[in-house]
Amino acid sequence: MPGSWACAVDSRSVRIHIATDHAGLEFSRDLQKHLRDAGHEVVDHGPSSYEPLDDYPSFCINAARATVRDQRAGLECLGIVFGGSGNGEQIAANKVEGVRAALVWSIETAKLARQHNDANVIAVGARQHPYDEVVTLIDAFLAEPFSFEERHERRIAQIAEYETTGAIAGHEID
Repeated sequence: MPGSWACAVDSRSVRIHIATDHAGLEFSRDLQKHLRDAGHEVVDHGPSSYEPLDDYPSFCINAARATVRDQRAGLECLGIVFGGSGNGEQIAANKVEGVRAALVWSIETAKLARQHNDANVIAVGARQHPYDEVVTLIDAFLAEPFSFEERHERRIAQIAEYETTGAIAGHEID
């Protein structure tokens, strides 16, 4: 059940696991300062230096794993992954059991990712938005709580069930 380890994040300080690739490195540095100034604890999963041919999957998977591990330990936390488009970073993060990474491109998608999907990782395309817009998207994501509406909890539970068993009780999976 998602509520058992959902992060009820609001304006309080939370731990944020962050990862990027070379395309988002400068954004990451600036964003980490913004988040720390807002009172959040930031854990940087890389990269630590610019390498134009770096491989983002390990960075994003490490941030996603740490997010799930901390949530299951009862800590309030979320993850942020980004790169050129955010697509690959979202895909990598979503390979981690327990992650619900959402690619966001507007304030509405950032809010809905939290409200309806209890997304615990946000993915953003650093080459798709100016820095100020990225900050607005992430701040909206961090501020928005999960709705805990039964229909959303039910759907998230079905996704988690499929993720761990390959089936959804009462539903046919071809």
